[in-house]
Amino acid sequence: MQKTNIEWTEFTSNPVKGRCPVDCPYCYVKIFRRRFGGHDDIRFYPGELEDMKRRKKPSRVFVGSMIELFHDQTIQYMPELLDTVRLCPQHTFMFLTKQPQNLTKFSPFPPNAWVGVTATNQIKFDEAAMWYLPGIKASIKYVSIEPLLDRILVSGQTLRVCGINWVIIGAQSYPTVMPEISWVKDIIEACDKAGVRVLLKNSLRPLFPNQKLRQEMPR
Repeated sequence: MQKTNIEWTEFTSNPVKGRCPVDCPYCYVKIFRRRFGGHDDIRFYPGELEDMKRRKKPSRVFVGSMIELFHDQTIQYMPELLDTVRLCPQHTFMFLTKQPQNLTKFSPFPPNAWVGVTATNQIKFDEAAMWYLPGIKASIKYVSIEPLLDRILVSGQTLRVCGINWVIIGAQSYPTVMPEISWVKDIIEACDKAGVRVLLKNSLRPLFPNQKLRQEMPR
């Protein structure tokens, strides 16, 4: 576990390491790998799980910040990861995936696990919100719209019906690509209509230079 500057969590933990099999072109992890190196093959590091167990102070932990955990090449480790989640009820474990079709294999999730899907465009959002997340049982279900690469039409009714509790919005960081401010405001308006909490990542600060960014967390 490591402290992190990610706005919506306190720690990151990567029990599974290697080259991410999803290989998104905009992924920040590629920058770190070029700078610091790392093995390409996928390996499991159980010591990371022991770190989680030893920490007694309740914390939010983003698991798998450097790799996709629900891919066919990594998913075999999820049962052991979820066993650790159950053994550490003091923590909130946050999972985020670009492979939502595999979430059903582990539903219902433990009550201290938050389950999110990344959506960067309309197709990915519709897949997450309407096809996959409605069938998942988790205490918090969320969508991370980061990076926001195109206008996404979101309705408050869709958010309510699909049981989405939280939406994260961010720009592309490496290289910086800023979305249109109207795209962001439209999503915020839909979330407000649905009573869904919104977190704007610091990467969006150039769009709101004179405003405090909304960085709400689910309760």
